[in-house]
Amino acid sequence: MEALSRNAGLMTEQFSRALAAYAKPLEEGKPNAALAESVTEVVRTLGTVAEKWFTDPQKAMEAQSLIGGQFLALWGSTLQRMQGETVTPVALPDPKDKRFAAPEWTTNPVFDFLKQGYLITTRWAEIMVDEAEGLDDHTRAKAQFYVRQISGAMSPSNFLATNPELLRETFRENGANLVRGMKMLAEDVEAGGGELRVRQTDPGQFKVGVNMASTPGEVIFRNDLIELIQYAPQTETVLKRPLLIVPPWINKFYILDLNKDKSYIGWAVAQGLTVFVISWVNPDARHASKDFESYMREGVFSALEAIEQATGERQVSAVGYCVGGTLLAVSLAYMAAVGDDRIASATFLTTQVDFTHAGDLKVFVDEAQIRSIEAGMKDRGYLEGAKMANAFNMLRPNDLIWPYVVNNYLKGKAPLPFDLLYWNSDATRMPAANHSFYLRNCYLDNKLSRGEMVLGNVRLDLGKVTAPVFNLATREDHIAPALSVFEGCRAFGGTVDYVLAGSGHIAGVVNPPAKPKYQYWTGGPAYGSLQDWIAAATEHPGSWWPYWLSWLEHQNSERVPARRPGGGVLPSLGAAPGTYVLEKA
Repeated sequence: MEALSRNAGLMTEQFSRALAAYAKPLEEGKPNAALAESVTEVVRTLGTVAEKWFTDPQKAMEAQSLIGGQFLALWGSTLQRMQGETVTPVALPDPKDKRFAAPEWTTNPVFDFLKQGYLITTRWAEIMVDEAEGLDDHTRAKAQFYVRQISGAMSPSNFLATNPELLRETFRENGANLVRGMKMLAEDVEAGGGELRVRQTDPGQFKVGVNMASTPGEVIFRNDLIELIQYAPQTETVLKRPLLIVPPWINKFYILDLNKDKSYIGWAVAQGLTVFVISWVNPDARHASKDFESYMREGVFSALEAIEQATGERQVSAVGYCVGGTLLAVSLAYMAAVGDDRIASATFLTTQVDFTHAGDLKVFVDEAQIRSIEAGMKDRGYLEGAKMANAFNMLRPNDLIWPYVVNNYLKGKAPLPFDLLYWNSDATRMPAANHSFYLRNCYLDNKLSRGEMVLGNVRLDLGKVTAPVFNLATREDHIAPALSVFEGCRAFGGTVDYVLAGSGHIAGVVNPPAKPKYQYWTGGPAYGSLQDWIAAATEHPGSWWPYWLSWLEHQNSERVPARRPGGGVLPSLGAAPGTYVLEKA
């Protein structure tokens, strides 16, 4: 008892420290307006759902009867269990749900009651949203999203008093786990400047340029927006046509160069490609006016000019990933309009050009929410990196938020080292002009696929893009869904090879041949429906990377002696991965 009492005092001390860190911005006159607006949006959306049910009292009564009947059944089965009888559960968790893995969730009637009561309530809440009549699609999607957030937060597994595993651990350690947990909580609130920034990995185990983003190369060009990296060859000869990779500026380019075993960049170099990668600046207030056109001209076009200077080659093969792919598509449409053919082939990785069926991020996009985001960016000149990181984490709260809350702050355990989650937490800011253009022209108004986007006084038409396209989607992608990528294939005017990989937005792309975890499907152009395409497609085990390389070599297989970075017209400005990637948000 003495140890428990002592630890309770230490825990309170650390929790008070966390509260002080949270309150500090408020004391300095910096209220969290975004939080208040988010709560207002949740209340408004769920209030709209409630209004739809109030218009049909009979249906509302039936819905109430449903949950009431299930709880009566649960209460009855619990009483039977306490009398020693064997009963069938009223509600069971998904077999993949790790929250209720501890045996007490099943063997102990009290915790089993809490678990089943939670499952009944959350499924009823989902039904209330799914079956509300008269809701437009966007409001329903937002309501479904908010219900998932609330359900994830209210799980009994997230609370000390209702989680048997946490209770067992706390009694075993006399509360020392909570002391460690509250210390980490205080550190994370302090690191977030008054907002909780949940750590997902041990950052001390990773260093960019050492055991991440470590493929040898040189920065050969730098402007206000990009550093261009040319990687050192690993073969005596290379493909004549250089490869330019346009990564997303949401997070950093080294997702394609995580480590020696998971490096798409390193693998491409080893296959005999001269690889150039854009490393975007982590923008600040100075970049507020940098818009999509700036990213095209100072990013893609500046890189093309530098590559020609470095290699003497006018034409390149280009790869665009996620929003980097959207920028690549925009650039191709602009170049087609002005007669510029420097990009001879294009590879898109989980890229959307038609946002009709865009993924879960659409819940954050409507006129009111965009205006709120724009208002928040107005003073700073950029969107804070934590805002976008939080948005991505909220898409999968039961994977990316609550397990770490429980592990870190209640179990008092430091998260394990995980390279992918380190990269995920290495957030980037976004210039106000660029982000506003992207949200409005792509997500809100879908102008690119409709031929209505205008950049540099040029109306963009993807139908005029005739360069061959390799278009990779991933089957479980919730950011750029396979259907969205599939439909986008039809916007291009040339041949498009649609390829579907297993897993999701990141793991489906970063699936190296040496350690493949997933499969991929090929089936040629995106004709008919996605379901029909999948039904007729050929499944292949392993990584899609070698298939892509064969496609690339089919475009132009001519080889030349390997090129050394920094030895020609453009001298080295420093070793890869450069300086821009090291800037923290």
